[in-house]
Amino acid sequence: MKIITALLLSTALAAPLAGLAATAHDHGSAAPQQLQLNAGKKWDTDAPLRQAMSAVRQSVAQILPAAHAGKATPADYDAFGQAIHQQVAYMVENCKLPAAADEQLHIVVAELMAGAEAAQGQHGEGQRAAGVVRVAKAANAYGKHFSHQGWKAVELPH
Repeated sequence: MKIITALLLSTALAAPLAGLAATAHDHGSAAPQQLQLNAGKKWDTDAPLRQAMSAVRQSVAQILPAAHAGKATPADYDAFGQAIHQQVAYMVENCKLPAAADEQLHIVVAELMAGAEAAQGQHGEGQRAAGVVRVAKAANAYGKHFSHQGWKAVELPH
């Protein structure tokens, strides 16, 4: 989680992470790294990760209908982004995964952070709802790649 800590420090210093989401794990290749399963199985998780991601999913489920309907306010989006940032900080402090699982989690976290920033208007007012959707997609990707008993995907609007 050391890389995530560095990412959070960068955010605190006002370095936007939008471009980082695509290149956080580039390691010199032209294409961004894709999430992968662990030899065909989901990656193990720990209790702090499951707690944080459950809170992320709950935050998304609460704001997504209003965002889709165009009824979420800037204050709603700002609070949502802050909630996502808080959960990522909790993961950084408490989550202890093996290195390979942690590397995969970094991909999800980069998307969560980029989505939260967009929701908070850091990429323009017109991108706030798209930021919520980006966080929802990251949460769904987490559920497809990490073992989290009882996980339910966020239903995205059509």
